[in-house]
Amino acid sequence: MAMIDRLNPEGLRYAQAVAETKSFSAAARAYGVTQPALSNGIAKLEERLGDRLFDRSPRGVTQTAFGARILPLIDRALVALDAVAAEARRLTEPGEQKIRMGVSPLIGSHLVARAFSMVRDLPVPRDLVLREANMQDLRECLPAGQLDMILIPAVAAMPRFEHRVIDVEPIVVVSPEAEGNAPLELEEAGKECFILVPDTCGLTTFTTQLFQAREMPLNTYPGEAAGYQVLEDWTRLGLGSAMVPRSKLTSPDVPHRPLMDEGREVQISFEAVWSADSPLAADLLRLADSLAAARP
Repeated sequence: MAMIDRLNPEGLRYAQAVAETKSFSAAARAYGVTQPALSNGIAKLEERLGDRLFDRSPRGVTQTAFGARILPLIDRALVALDAVAAEARRLTEPGEQKIRMGVSPLIGSHLVARAFSMVRDLPVPRDLVLREANMQDLRECLPAGQLDMILIPAVAAMPRFEHRVIDVEPIVVVSPEAEGNAPLELEEAGKECFILVPDTCGLTTFTTQLFQAREMPLNTYPGEAAGYQVLEDWTRLGLGSAMVPRSKLTSPDVPHRPLMDEGREVQISFEAVWSADSPLAADLLRLADSLAAARP
């Protein structure tokens, strides 16, 4: 009993994510934590359980014989733990008429306005309570039950949650040399030096993944801009170029070029994420479907 009392639910969730993704790095990305933090959490769990759950080799991550017996029990324990939290919320908030929605700073105001309108059209009209935060905070608040739905860039998996792509937006490259808004091919963009923002909103992750997928080097300015306005200011100073969703331009007059990949518009996708176990799951699904159907 003493050993069970010391089991950390976070370590259990890390183990479950590794079992699902078969990768420590992918599981860390899914939870928005560093790989050393996830590995440390699993190591502590294995120490308390008394044996290893996973073997790591150049071929990837596999379950040990011990892990194959224990991991299904971990799955059932986490389902029960989430059910306890969901039922407690349902019983203590029976008259709850609001949806708590977290949004990444990268989400455009047009999408937020659309969500405000659509919650009024639900079978039971609700209020929308917004919280803007960085992606890691949002990804932690959702499983903790502090938010009902989050709107984030679709740049990293969240296992065991419901997902719906609700919007796509063109990516543009801001640069003082962007005369006439002529399209810029990704291959040409690879020759530019890009100013990045801290990877809290998902934009830097998107940019990095875009270049990695094409096996192209990403040339970056050694400093970081605090936000989109600073990106534009620094491009005017000649420090480099910046890649942003079109809605994040402070003005249509900001010199920019549409980014293309072999003639196709480069776009970033945004998704709604929520738990199927939420007491509001039916309304959250309706809201996500409505947002998706209203995509331009």
